[in-house]
Amino acid sequence: MANQAFYTEKLEDADLAKNFDDDGRSKRTGTLLTASAHIITAVIGSGVLSLAWAIAQLGWVTGTAVLMIFSFITYFTSTLLADSYRSPDPVSGKRNYTYMDVVRSHLGGFKVQLCGLAQYGNLIGVTIGYTITASISMVAVSRSDCFHNKGTHDHKLCSVSNYPYMSVFAVIQIILSQIPNFHKLSWLSILAAVMSFAYSSIGLGLSIAKVAGGAHPKTTMTGTTVGVDVTGSEKIWRTFQSIGDIAFAYNYSTVLIEIQDTLRSPPAENKVMKKASLAGVSTTTMFYMLCGCFGYAAFGNQAPGNFLTGFGFYEPFWLIDFANVCIAVHLIGAYQVFAQPIFGFVETRCNKRWPDSKFITSEYSVPIPFLGEWNINLFRMVWRTTYVVITSVIAMILPFFNDFLGLIGAASFYPLTVYFPIEMYIARAKIPKFSFTWVWLKILSWVCLAVSIVAAAGSIQGLVTDLKTYKPFKNVGD
Repeated sequence: MANQAFYTEKLEDADLAKNFDDDGRSKRTGTLLTASAHIITAVIGSGVLSLAWAIAQLGWVTGTAVLMIFSFITYFTSTLLADSYRSPDPVSGKRNYTYMDVVRSHLGGFKVQLCGLAQYGNLIGVTIGYTITASISMVAVSRSDCFHNKGTHDHKLCSVSNYPYMSVFAVIQIILSQIPNFHKLSWLSILAAVMSFAYSSIGLGLSIAKVAGGAHPKTTMTGTTVGVDVTGSEKIWRTFQSIGDIAFAYNYSTVLIEIQDTLRSPPAENKVMKKASLAGVSTTTMFYMLCGCFGYAAFGNQAPGNFLTGFGFYEPFWLIDFANVCIAVHLIGAYQVFAQPIFGFVETRCNKRWPDSKFITSEYSVPIPFLGEWNINLFRMVWRTTYVVITSVIAMILPFFNDFLGLIGAASFYPLTVYFPIEMYIARAKIPKFSFTWVWLKILSWVCLAVSIVAAAGSIQGLVTDLKTYKPFKNVGD
């Protein structure tokens, strides 16, 4: 009997090891491929569309240099952040499920609240920005088809409102938001990553074709020319804003820990995450350089804020339509990548505060034809639907593209991509004050703070300028 009990216990332990991880949660199934897909979905977002405009403001030299610098900084700090997922040991320590948990384990104090404010404020801003961008792309498809059928002699004939498309996007997000957590998003991220490659490649191909076709718009080493393209003050503000746009284009540190928490182990999560970060950042940097540089070569100093709309609504209209559809599909997935941490944060807090509330904790199994059973939680349904509706309403009120992206990038890049990863590394590795490593890490942090401040100033000035001429509920093309 004793032997039977021993073997039974061994079988139960083996079953637990097979189905559950070391923290008692269901076995994680994420791989290098799925993590890379999450990163590419998060990084190659709507930011790629504004890079031609950003390089037009900065010029060939500064524009390409800033792109490369941001890519190196993002990859470097992402490796520091990946090592912070477990504490105190990066391989065998206790798991930290969110960015706030990581900061709590390594730094503590008021910095935890500061991290939460920066992270979740950024995530909310990104979901609003993606709602705006998705609607812009769908409006472009609608106007393109209208011009193709009615001609381009009178643009007012094809004026279109953004708001119905924002509403459709919101309905889709309400449905997808019922996906319980990040672990169930792999298929959506892979689809979104494919879409991002598709529209980036189309924009790149059209830019190359335009240059090869004999288009030689004015480009310079220093970008837009004062007194010709812009005034002196406009040059300064646009330079600041373009830096913010590029910072936004590398914005994925906000969800890095949540992505790492989906990885199976072994191999160690930090090693896989570093490889995924290298694959994701290097791939996106290559696309950014190609799209930004060829977009600038195609349009010159007059490059539009969204370079896919710069090809006009003419031939090949079907290809540009397809690219804009790809953008919309990609942003459907990207919205979820950035929204899921917000959903999880609120739901975890509410579960801890009201553990006896059936409305918050109870799961109901609902059979769905051809898909099996789906677990429904009433609180999750109500809260997530409310969130999507609120962000969509805000997007309708402030439908500004470049300035909004720049402000989000500037506000979040420094604290989440630079400050916290560096501070946690210094604390974890016990780097002595005023040592060589401590000094150069601090210099990097301070320089990035200065960059974020000027980028935020440029974006705020752009928003103020837009608000002066803004007319609510005005159709595109009026």
